[in-house]
Amino acid sequence: MSKLKVGVLGATGMVGQRFISILENHPWFEVTTVAASPRSAGKTYEEAVGDRWKMDTPMPEAVKKLVVANVNEVEKVASAVDFVFSAVDMTKDEIRAIEEAYAKTETPVVSNNSAHRWTPDVPMVVPEINPEHMHVIEFQKKRLGTERGFIAVKPNCSIQSYAPVLTAWKEYEPYEVVATTYQAISGAGKTFKDWPEMVGNIIPYIGGEEEKSEKEPLRIWGKIENGVIVPAESPVITCQCIRVPVLNGHTAAVFVKFRQKPTKEQLIEKLVSFSGEPQRLGLPSAPKQFIRYMEEDNRPQVALDVDYENGMGISVGRLREDTVYDWKFVGLSHNTLRGAAGGAVLCAELLKAMDYIKEK
Repeated sequence: MSKLKVGVLGATGMVGQRFISILENHPWFEVTTVAASPRSAGKTYEEAVGDRWKMDTPMPEAVKKLVVANVNEVEKVASAVDFVFSAVDMTKDEIRAIEEAYAKTETPVVSNNSAHRWTPDVPMVVPEINPEHMHVIEFQKKRLGTERGFIAVKPNCSIQSYAPVLTAWKEYEPYEVVATTYQAISGAGKTFKDWPEMVGNIIPYIGGEEEKSEKEPLRIWGKIENGVIVPAESPVITCQCIRVPVLNGHTAAVFVKFRQKPTKEQLIEKLVSFSGEPQRLGLPSAPKQFIRYMEEDNRPQVALDVDYENGMGISVGRLREDTVYDWKFVGLSHNTLRGAAGGAVLCAELLKAMDYIKEK
């Protein structure tokens, strides 16, 4: 099988770099086009990134000499690829417009950006949780007037450490949730070198994050009705999001009330047995064990556990009864792998398996 030709929009930024590093040896996809702002266009990728390569692994040789295209030259970029990943750094209105422009060239867009997360006919998917939402693409294509072009997005990184857990417990009817997330600096596209004031510091505010953390899970748990995704109404989630001096890994401390009264053993069993379409289909980026439960009192820890299942699995621990709520737990997910570029790559793999992405 020949690999699908992939373009990365916003390729020089931190998430774009993460896409490029993840896709280096991908069995299905090959990065053949890198696009960025006009100031990077015309340079080789190596020149355009310069000393701003932020990944732990070296820049892949295959992309170093690729000439960066101007992301605004939509037709030109789209003509060279089968689909694109979007990690552009623009205003929300500009992102909405450019992603739609790419889709209208009959090029599927799998986006890491938040701009289209609330567009009613754009699927926002965690592949293990709501793969059926991809079917809304048929309605979106009618609106766009396309045959194969569309936009699909992944949700915010902050919800990955608790939304899958609550999904696994759905039959016990969680109805009220309090979550505090302790979020890594890479979620802001930064390293400690870029952001020295984060060393030994905590910032109790991340713009827009709390609203996303409270609302996006409800959209993921929603249903397609009349060609749009209608969010679920329950459980009610209230959230605080705090930036902490950690490079990668979002931790959540979560309290849950249930209408049914599960035991600890039942809750743990639901976590470890939870799997979805990516596991059934054996998708290349899918974790074999999506959620693991850790018995030790001091786990999960970022330093020990963030790379579980190549950063694509969720680690849960400290499940115990609460005096005010029913149960409480701590969850950990890798924010730039499961929560960002890796989650988008898994979405693209699912879209290929569902025949939405194919060779032009």
